[in-house]
Parts: sequence; structure tokens; C-alpha cells
Amino acid sequence: MIKFLARVVILAAVFYALTYFDVLPGLDITANPDGPLGEYGTYLWIGLIFGVVNAIVGPVLRLLSLPFVLLTLGLFLLVINAALLGLTAAITDRMSVDGFGTAVLGGLILAIAGWVADQLLDR
Repeated sequence: MIKFLARVVILAAVFYALTYFDVLPGLDITANPDGPLGEYGTYLWIGLIFGVVNAIVGPVLRLLSLPFVLLTLGLFLLVINAALLGLTAAITDRMSVDGFGTAVLGGLILAIAGWVADQLLDR
């Protein structure tokens, strides 16, 4: 449970960095300064939603698309990460993704950040 919460905080920090430095122009997060934790609470909430979607829907999508993943030598995982990011944007009204290219790049960055988080938390 602690690892999942730490991963949520790391994902929230990545979402904050992506929108603060405008790395992906099509990824927009509307922060709520009047929320319980202020502006950062919005990023924590989006990180939590993405973590839950990735933990529940992600393995199902990866299993169902296994032939495509094998056929493309793993590149189809980028499409799955883009779908998970799009699903997160569909669940919350505070986040919007403008296109498929933005979703693929965002999914790639979040996958790398998740891998780094897993490497740091397994020590």
C-alpha cells in the first residue's frame, strides 16, 4: 500500500512537471486552488486516478492485446499507455488530452516515470 501511495505521489509530480513546463502542449490540467489540498490536490487526484486505472484496466488491456504486442515487438504498449491516459482524462473533468500523438507521448513519459518509480521503490 505504501508503494502504491508513493507511486501516486511520483505520478502526481510528473503530471505537475508536464503541465508546469508545458512539455506536452495538448495535455491540460485545470487545477482547483479551492480544493482540500489546494492546487496540488488536483495533481494528487489525477495521479491516483491514473494509478488505479493503470492497476485495474492496464493488465486486462495488456493481456487482450498480447498478440499485437508480440507482433509489433512491444511497440503496441505505447498505444495501451495512450489509451490509459485517455481513459484517465475521460474519467476526470480536470484533465484533457487533445490528440492521439499527445496521448502517446504522455503515455511514454508516464511509463518511463512509472518504471523509475518502481526501480526506486524496490530498493
